[in-house]
Amino acid sequence: MTEQNKIALPGSQRAALPGAHVVGPTDPNQLVEISVVLKQRRELQLNELQGRILSHDEFASAYGAEPEHVERVHAFARANNLDVIPQSDEVARRTVKLQGTVANLEKAFAVTLYDYEHPRGRYRGRTGAIHVSTDLADVVQGVFGLDNRPQASPHYRFRGPSFHDRVGASDAAAAADISYTPVQVAQLYSFPQDVNGAGQTIGIIELDGGYKPADITNYFKSLNLTAPKVTNVSVDHGQNSPSTPDSADGEVMLDIEVAGAVAPGAHIVVYFAPNTSQGFQDAVSTAVHDATNNLSVISISWGGPESSWTTQSMQTMDQVAQEAAALGITITVASGDDGSSDGSDDGSDQADFPSSSPHVLGCGGTSLVSSKGVITSETVWNDGADGGASGGGFSTTFAQPDYQSAITGQTGRGVPDVAGDADPNTGYNILVDGETGVIGGTSAVAPLWAGLIALLNQKLNTRLGFINPAIYALPEPHNGFNDITEGDNGTYSAGPGWDATTGLGSPIGTKLATLLATPPATSTPPEQGTNS
Repeated sequence: MTEQNKIALPGSQRAALPGAHVVGPTDPNQLVEISVVLKQRRELQLNELQGRILSHDEFASAYGAEPEHVERVHAFARANNLDVIPQSDEVARRTVKLQGTVANLEKAFAVTLYDYEHPRGRYRGRTGAIHVSTDLADVVQGVFGLDNRPQASPHYRFRGPSFHDRVGASDAAAAADISYTPVQVAQLYSFPQDVNGAGQTIGIIELDGGYKPADITNYFKSLNLTAPKVTNVSVDHGQNSPSTPDSADGEVMLDIEVAGAVAPGAHIVVYFAPNTSQGFQDAVSTAVHDATNNLSVISISWGGPESSWTTQSMQTMDQVAQEAAALGITITVASGDDGSSDGSDDGSDQADFPSSSPHVLGCGGTSLVSSKGVITSETVWNDGADGGASGGGFSTTFAQPDYQSAITGQTGRGVPDVAGDADPNTGYNILVDGETGVIGGTSAVAPLWAGLIALLNQKLNTRLGFINPAIYALPEPHNGFNDITEGDNGTYSAGPGWDATTGLGSPIGTKLATLLATPPATSTPPEQGTNS
């Protein structure tokens, strides 16, 4: 029974994972770390900034947590026998880290925690809502970490059943056994060749796996490129943990090698975090507010159907994406590899989050065929019922943003915004744990676009930041995109202009550089509303 001085935190309701069963109550003496995210000091309205980019200090003082609210959480912790884990960025990230026993956390938040068995692994979970004391209800945005179920999936696909196989193709791409280096893909998309990303820092979010430094050295040597500087940041005790090519190492290396090959002059910072809602939230928040590394682009290749997230998770992460926009940071996100259903449990059409956040650049997938350095065919990536397909569709959480107002027949935010080569049968040659193979998936498109943004930032001597309003405002048909008009991802079909399979299309890099050098007046980021 809920204590009278506690109320349910809106959007925090959880159900058990489908297919999970209770093993028993979680050990009451187990120590657990949680993240309490506070509301902004005052609500961030991007249109009020009129395109101005804030420094980290400016942002923290204007929109970070109210220090008095931070102290309220500290007092709450003391009253409930919880320890505060000191952090220097509590105000900027609006995040207070607490640690306590399961028994004390259950009492503090009026929840009951159980251990569950599930095909994806054992986890600690809860059902129903999290409750907070009435004196915190007006300042807390979300509480993360009580439940540590696996939250997201990496959006990469091997060409065959494993990293080593080159089987399963059934079209012209298969007959030619097509694969590319990231450099070749960048050339096909006319990425600017007179810049290399110098002065830019690309953040990469990873929720599992790792890399071996020797692989980075050897891979870039094989491309006749200087290897980029790569720095690791541990979030919530996440670590660089390489194992085998068939593990999530394939995701980590795909991200680093694609972004690094496209923009070898950029500094790459990899944020390793646990694959939980807390780990994901803290990783993105840490990256956005990393004043030391001062990112200009963040690439995310992990996600899941909106139905698998709590509303508090989606709304809180979207707020962080808005904060990234205020800081001039572009976030590129893979739109998913399971077509219009996004692998939802009931097979219904779903948009993949976080690509469905209105404040990120959702990246869909194509099948790319070329001859003599020229694109000869580009269609929606769809391998059929037993394969993968470009994620795309419409959000049921986030309203249609202003920049998509010209798109008729939708009420929710449409995904993706842009696209690029993702078909494993026209995939990328990647080195993982000392072995070479071919990988595709929209996981390749997010770092591809992150590298392109780094190049454009350098070339235009600016931070493009929240680029969505600008690219949707570019005049058609010469808007800097290869319009993909053939193929489908299940429910949705490609056609002229934007569609829910490949968005505006794949990039023509030099054309985008020219067009974005003098963006139209309407490209100032508008205010974006959301539905709860």
